[in-house]
Amino acid sequence: MMARSSRLLLAFAALALASIYLAPLWHIALQAPQYPEGLGMYIWAHQITGDLRSINGLNHYIGMKEIHPEAIPELRLMGPVVAGLIGLGLVLAAWGRRSGLYLWTTLFMIGALVGLADFWRWGYDYGHNLNPEAAIKIPGMSYQPPLIGPKQLLNFQATSWPALAGWIAVGSLGLVVVLSVREWQRARRVA
Repeated sequence: MMARSSRLLLAFAALALASIYLAPLWHIALQAPQYPEGLGMYIWAHQITGDLRSINGLNHYIGMKEIHPEAIPELRLMGPVVAGLIGLGLVLAAWGRRSGLYLWTTLFMIGALVGLADFWRWGYDYGHNLNPEAAIKIPGMSYQPPLIGPKQLLNFQATSWPALAGWIAVGSLGLVVVLSVREWQRARRVA
C-alpha cells in the first residue's frame, strides 16, 4: 500500500489536471518590427484563442494553411481523455496500491509524450506543406514553429511555451514521478 501522504498527493495531482478546462495549455508568440505589440495564440484543451485571424492572414502570404480550430480533432478529444485520466487517478488514489500509482504515472507520461509528438507533427505539417502558389516563396525555407523555446522565422521571432494549465500539468507529472520513486524506495526498505 502507498503511504497516506502519497495517496493524497496522487489525488491532488489528478485534480490539478482540471486546470486544462479553465486555462490555456500552450502559448505561441510572434514578435516582429511591424508588430511591436506582438501576435500570439493560446491553445486550450478545446479551442484556440488570440490573434488567430491576423496569424492566418500572415500565413496566407507564405503559403501556410489556415488554422481552423474546429478542424483539429485533438481539440475535441483532449477534454474527455483528461477527464478519464483525472477519474482514474482519483480511483487509484482511493485504491491505494503502488501499482496503481505506477500505472497512472506511466499513462500520464505516455499521454504527455504522445501529445508533444502530435503537436510537433501538427507544426511540421503547417510549416512545411506550403502552397506552391504563395505570394512569398523562399527556396528551402520552412516555417515550422518551435515546439519549445524561441526560433527565428524570417523577420519574426517565434516562441512556444506551456501556458498556465501546461505548467500545472508539468508540475503534476513531476509530482507523480517523485511520488513513484519515493514509493518504490519505501517498498524496497520495507522488503
